[in-house]
Amino acid sequence: MPGGLAALLDDIAAFAKLAAASIDDVGAAAGRASVKAAGVVVDDTAVTPRYVHGFTPDRELPIIRRIAAGSLRNKVLIILPVALLLSQFLPWLLTPVLMIGGTYLAFEGAEKLYEALTGHHQEKRSVPAAAVGPETEKSMVSGAIRTDFILSAEIMVIALNEVADEALPSRAAILLVVALVITALVYGVVALIVKADDVGLHLAQRPGRAVAATGRMLVRAMPRVLAVLSTVGIVAMLWVGGHILLVGADELGWHAPYELVHHLEELLHDVAGVGPFLSWLGGTLASAVAGALVGAVVVAVLHLVPRRRNLGADAAGGETVGAGH
Repeated sequence: MPGGLAALLDDIAAFAKLAAASIDDVGAAAGRASVKAAGVVVDDTAVTPRYVHGFTPDRELPIIRRIAAGSLRNKVLIILPVALLLSQFLPWLLTPVLMIGGTYLAFEGAEKLYEALTGHHQEKRSVPAAAVGPETEKSMVSGAIRTDFILSAEIMVIALNEVADEALPSRAAILLVVALVITALVYGVVALIVKADDVGLHLAQRPGRAVAATGRMLVRAMPRVLAVLSTVGIVAMLWVGGHILLVGADELGWHAPYELVHHLEELLHDVAGVGPFLSWLGGTLASAVAGALVGAVVVAVLHLVPRRRNLGADAAGGETVGAGH
């Protein structure tokens, strides 16, 4: 009996070690998958704060909480099951789906560049949401969740692609960890960004000179932080989108573009002292250029061509009216 108990305890200990190792593996894989999705995460973090612009301070955190809850529902109840079914039964679709998402990211980045260079920014609402009422708040939350759905889908598919060789239960566990971690990270950072100016304003009104100076500095710094974050988001979208497209094209049989980038990375890697950094920088810039080129094509198709057609139709209408007079 004692020998049987000892054997049972040994089995339990071995099982515990195996479970701990499995948890470590899931955590490590989830970490790698999350890092691969970093560009989309930065974009998600940069986009969300604009949805609470104009609301009273007491509504900002509740709105962020509602968007975060909707984002988590998107990931866990819709995107995760669909992604798992796709990877299990139609794994060959992963690369095309990733490339569609990469094209979307490239388009988003290129569109923001186009707007910055031409001044053709999308119209912003002129009336503060707080002055409109609860229906506007509900509409803004719904819009934010819809936008988040696209970004969340891309995050989850990128993560899935990194762990596609894992068993189905491991894939499910890893994607669940990614969904929880990414949602907490994105909306935790968003909450800090949104409330930072309120914290700065509070500190600026405190009696201590150093504390008040810190508060004023924080209030002044936040617009710059948001501007930097927006720029980083654009670069990240072009970089990640371009990299997805290059790798996807290589996997589908068009090897030349990715081989060219890989050859550039190898050349830069041989530079003494700073080779690894230059190799990474060269690959990143090449991916961003590829993303910008693809995105520019999509922007031209969606924006420039319809605009020229509208201008042509307006001109034709004017001539018809003139002829009628």
